[in-house]
Amino acid sequence: MNWEEKHMAKKKSNSQTIYQIKITLKGSRPPIWRRFLVASDITLGRLHRFLQPLMGWWDGHLHQFRIGNTYYADLNPEEDLECFDDASDENKVRLNEVLKKEKQKLIYEYDFGDGWEHELVLEKILPAQEGMRHPVCLDGKRRCPPEDCGGIGGYENMLAGLKNPDHPEHDEWREWAPEGFDPEEFDLDEINASFRFPK
Repeated sequence: MNWEEKHMAKKKSNSQTIYQIKITLKGSRPPIWRRFLVASDITLGRLHRFLQPLMGWWDGHLHQFRIGNTYYADLNPEEDLECFDDASDENKVRLNEVLKKEKQKLIYEYDFGDGWEHELVLEKILPAQEGMRHPVCLDGKRRCPPEDCGGIGGYENMLAGLKNPDHPEHDEWREWAPEGFDPEEFDLDEINASFRFPK
């Protein structure tokens, strides 16, 4: 890389902005949340692939983004596209096209059966700096519910069943839940090590 190429690359990195976002699983009490940094020009499709390991999901179900009455989804022909008649292609839309100022919110829905809804809030718009790592999780609280446990209501019932040996579904939930499941667990290093972020 010659001097001019290095100068242009540096200029590009200096002009890029980084978004600090807080994502919260709606309905979770106490809240299940993460705070992270991501490039503002990431596509929503790539953002989805980052949110899955960030929250602890398996990426085994349909998903979509929503802001107001506008929807964005993966319009891959192999998917059940009847769900997305009014959606735009998430792989052609960048995050900074839908979130443009601090405090704006975006909804991320995952698994339409269980109905997991996440609220993303743009907390800060930061200038990119040399050596700044992104995407990266900065902080968070609590473990994500297991897949297919029935949404927030099912998850609360699962926790009640696991906690109380006299609960009528105690044995069933113990057998079904991941071994050693701890709802308070949050391992920042493990989350950051789990990212596989294809271009």
